[in-house]
Parts: sequence; C-alpha cells; structure tokens
Amino acid sequence: MKIPAIRGYIGNWIYYISVLSFEDISIYVKPVNQELHQTTALSDMIQRSITDNYKKITSYILSQEERFFNSLVLAVYDGDPQWVEVELDYGDEEFFNIGFLDFNGDEKIFPIDGQHRVEGIKAALKEKPELCEEKVPVIFIGHRNTIEGMRKSRRLFSTLNRYATPVSMRDIIALDEDDIVAIVTRELVEECELFKGDRIVYTANKPIPEKNKAAFTSIVNLYKCNDELYKCFIGKQSIAKYKRARRSEEEINQFSEFCFNYWNGFASHIEVVSEYLKESGNKQAIKWRNRDGGNLLFRPIGLLPFTMAVIEIKARSGMDFLHIFKNMNALGLILRENPWRQVLWNDIEQKMLTADNKLVKSLLIYLFNRDLLNENEIKIMKKSYAAKLSYDGDPNDLL
Repeated sequence: MKIPAIRGYIGNWIYYISVLSFEDISIYVKPVNQELHQTTALSDMIQRSITDNYKKITSYILSQEERFFNSLVLAVYDGDPQWVEVELDYGDEEFFNIGFLDFNGDEKIFPIDGQHRVEGIKAALKEKPELCEEKVPVIFIGHRNTIEGMRKSRRLFSTLNRYATPVSMRDIIALDEDDIVAIVTRELVEECELFKGDRIVYTANKPIPEKNKAAFTSIVNLYKCNDELYKCFIGKQSIAKYKRARRSEEEINQFSEFCFNYWNGFASHIEVVSEYLKESGNKQAIKWRNRDGGNLLFRPIGLLPFTMAVIEIKARSGMDFLHIFKNMNALGLILRENPWRQVLWNDIEQKMLTADNKLVKSLLIYLFNRDLLNENEIKIMKKSYAAKLSYDGDPNDLL
C-alpha cells in the first residue's frame, strides 16, 4: 500500500498526514490488542471502553449526506514502512515534507484516537459496501512494542482522549444544522418577541447570571423547553435519534410554527410575561427575578418544569395551550410562597435550590387540577414534597 502524505513533527513525535478509504480502514486498522499493555486484562479493559457509541457513528454515516470526520490518529509498528520523499519546487521555495508512505503489508495499525469512528466505519461498510471508496483524514505515528514505546503511546492515547472537549450545548444550539430543536431555537431568538435582544442570555449553562436583570431566560433553557415541545410535537418520549439527521424542510417548518404558536400564546396569555414585554431597559426583569426570588417563570429551573407541566396537562385534559395558559394565571408562582419555598427557593439564604423537575411538574399539575393526577401520583408527589421540607408528619397535611 502506497499513500501520499505530508510529514511533520511536534514535540518528540514525527507524524504523517494522509487519507485512507473506508475499505482500507476495514482491512488494515485493527483494535488495540497488546500494543499498550503487556497484560491481557488491561488490553481487554481498553476494548471494553468501546461502547455502543460506535452505533451512533454508524447511523450518522448511513443517514447524513454531509458526513465528515476529524482525523483518526493511527499507530504503526512492525513491517517495513518506508518514507519516500518527493522534492517539490514552487516559485522560489523548495518543499521536502511531501512524499509517500510505502507499507509492505506486514505492518500492524491500531487507533490511538478514533476507536469508535473506526468501528462505526466498519459497521457502516457492512451495511452499505458501496461506501468503500469514501476517505477519511488520518495521522500516522510510529509505535514500538517495547516497554518505553508502550509508555509513550499510552501517554499519547490518554492525552488525546482526556483533553478532548465535548461540543458545548451552546455551540450545538448556535451551529447544528441537523438538530431540529437547535434550528427552531435559533429562529425563535431571531424572530420571537419574547426572546429578542437582551431578553435572552447566551450563557453556556441554564442559569441566568445574578447581575443580569433584563433577560427572561437563557438560550440553553429555551432549547431544553423546546426539546420537551418536540416530544409533544412528534408524540415520542425519546427523541435523540430524531435529532441526529436533518429532518425534512416540511417537518422543520411545521415544528417551527408549533413552537412560535406556543411561545407567542405563552407571552400573550400569561399575565406576568405580557407585563414583562411592556418593560424596557436593562432591568426589565427585576420585578420578577430578584433577591426575594421573584416569579417561577423567570427562573430557568422553573420555566422548564412549567413547560413540561403544560404539555402534560394538554395530553391529559385535551385542552389547547391557550386555554391552559389562561388558567395558569390563577396559580401562585411566587417563589417565596408555598409550595415553592424550600422546593425551588431557599428563603433563608435567598438563593435558588437544585430543581426536582418531576416534583415541580407534579405540583403545577396538582395546583391546576388535582383530578388530572391519579391517587398514586399524588401520594408520591406529597411524599417527595414532605422530604423537601424535612417534614416528619403526614404528607397529606401539607397540601
């Protein structure tokens, strides 16, 4: 096998950048065996770390026309690999780092970084052999099956895997063109009045910074609320697979309309939100999010279970969203008051508590119409509520 490559170095590593076809990956790249450890048990432990995540990669390859991967890092040892340098003149410069890697076929190649991608490619090729000529970028490094060589490769293995940073939720929302929830969330912050300008905060996490007195919610929390709305839209509890490949434009448009109708109805029929939209300036939310806690809807950990509760009420009662919103105005949503004190709001330390979405959702449904919950659900809710309050008496005495 002869492949064109570019030679480079960093630290004490010499590496070669090239491409391999899916077929080459399937034939030549083998799982880590005893290249990183002399002990079979430790080698087996590395193999067990290859989880079912490779199946997601297989699904991605088979379903995504715009598929792309970052480079696999492949270690090579044994055989007799040769670097054949090609001198290249271009203008007034000469380049000596371009050439060919010549493998005699006895080499052993295993992934230092990209095990799941390798297994995903192999599985995809079994289902769709015509993908054999597709090519992925690779970086070859040398490996020696000595104690020192194993130590050096183990260090690289751990470095590449330990310091790899997952894509943040904020980046997914901003950039993902396959995730329908991310696509519609972007549309909302651009076009929906409730989320325009400084009414949304672009933090990497759900919470709104304490110094921010203007935003209604955070973009990450809006995404999570829209995630719940998408479950309602398609009638599925598990929607992960529906977000891995871009849905049809018709479905995207329909879900977009669904979300805009929900949030516009929410903004126009929830009285405190309508009042908020009439405010201006950089402290427009201070009346509803302040040192006394404020209103549940203006806290991300309150808005998410509220959305979940509205969806559940719709499913159980048959009411439309607008009817539910109108009736929700009668509920007490002030955080310093019961039942939210010590559930969402610590009135002693004046700070938010970690949310129990299931409990908050159940409390909202109970306050809306207790008949929508069965007796067992009410029993579980009251027991959970009593635990939050550290109440030792009969939970039925609390609500």
